Amino acid sequence: MKAIMLMFDTLNRHMLSAYGCDWTHTPNFRRLAERTAVFDQAYVGSMPCMPARRELHTGRHNFLHRSWGPLEPFDDSMPELLKRHGVYTHMVTDHQHYWEDGGGTYHTRFNTCELIRGQEGDPWKGQVKDPATPESVGTRDLVGPYRQDWINRQYVSSEQDFPQAKTFQSGIEFIRHNHTEDRWFLQLETFDPHEPFHAPEKYRQLYAHTYEGKHFDWPMYKRVSETQEEIDHVRLEYAALLSMCDDYLGKVLDVMDELDLWKDTMLIVNTDHGFLLGEHDWWAKCAMPFYNEIAHMPLFIWDPRTQARGVRRSSLVQNVDLAPTLLRYFGVDIPKDMTGHCLQQTIADDTPVREAAIFGIHGGHVNCTDGRYVYMRGPAASDNQPLYNYTLMPTHMRSRFAVSELKPAKLHEPFAFTKEVPVLQIPSTGRRQIIELDTLLFDLQNDPQQLSPITDPEVEQRMVNLLVDRMKREEAPAEQFVRLGLA
Repeated sequence: MKAIMLMFDTLNRHMLSAYGCDWTHTPNFRRLAERTAVFDQAYVGSMPCMPARRELHTGRHNFLHRSWGPLEPFDDSMPELLKRHGVYTHMVTDHQHYWEDGGGTYHTRFNTCELIRGQEGDPWKGQVKDPATPESVGTRDLVGPYRQDWINRQYVSSEQDFPQAKTFQSGIEFIRHNHTEDRWFLQLETFDPHEPFHAPEKYRQLYAHTYEGKHFDWPMYKRVSETQEEIDHVRLEYAALLSMCDDYLGKVLDVMDELDLWKDTMLIVNTDHGFLLGEHDWWAKCAMPFYNEIAHMPLFIWDPRTQARGVRRSSLVQNVDLAPTLLRYFGVDIPKDMTGHCLQQTIADDTPVREAAIFGIHGGHVNCTDGRYVYMRGPAASDNQPLYNYTLMPTHMRSRFAVSELKPAKLHEPFAFTKEVPVLQIPSTGRRQIIELDTLLFDLQNDPQQLSPITDPEVEQRMVNLLVDRMKREEAPAEQFVRLGLA
């Protein structure tokens, strides 16, 4: 038995033809849907990138206890557990956050890994002199990761130079080299279609349009202030990169066909979250309520044991379910600390695994959905307190915690999932960049685009009960209930 997890970053469900979009060019996602079980009620868990990847390893939510960070010493890691039980694990990725302070313990859980450089603001090529940029770019593009991205782009002159192309080439090379062997797991992961939306010209020509505005393929995480022309333009730039992802997905499907891997190889195609492209008057993610464009994600799974293909599944599932599913697939026991569920029977016949799902970001809304309603619970107090990080790995995305952040830290008694290990309790200022944390309730059946929040005390109380139950199952810290006015 073998397994491949093909992971895209920032893959918008609502822009895939397999989920009903009629204007993007994604024929291979349609082809994928014909070969797999397609999940219609898959939701994110912890946001954004590395919190989501901690869930893929540990099978439990991250966002209630801490923000962005590495795997903890007490964490169960799915790839590492597979490795200990004789399953060869390999990762190929161009996801640049793996080699930053806040992501450095993930890729080393695999037997082997290959890291492809150059995505986004990856500090890859060194250049003291400012890079050449289009005249229309602003001062933002000459600092930090934006400046570095312009340097990196100088080394991408043809399609085969793009990090995504190199990632898929290396992943397919692994498949071809090892397809006759047994018991291996490949995580083939590309950072695309994450911003900046930079794609080869042939994919951009699929969405050719007249645009004479400023250079714009990297929206900031904020309210929309751009013109409709600029909004339309960046949506098409995203679509072009999405079509590149579709093309390379097709190359993997071609190899599976050629080598007849469908008979003994599980295929999971997933993402960490979506992205707002002007919907709800917002760009991006993290800084706003997690509307369905962000939270409702695509998921495709082929399980050679069940042979379920070309079918839709309506059960509520999340990324925390993938670690238990893969462990059980290879005959490895699921650790008691994993709160996700094995999806084997759900793939086979849509057997439900949960009544409700929670999702969010540390210090933001704690969200709950039962598939029909989405409840976004905001903080009770304007200062969004009390709030703490619980960790033994105090790092942010690109830096360690500052000394000033660590000075008030205390040693906190163990949680059940920390395996009798105490952790640091570090005060958190919360999500400063989140502007809107009002409590919201949406009825997706009558308002699928989440344009009009509803007031329904009976429904809200039921969603509160589901939310509290899920938080308790995740052993949420006591102050999270206080912060949300649920004490």
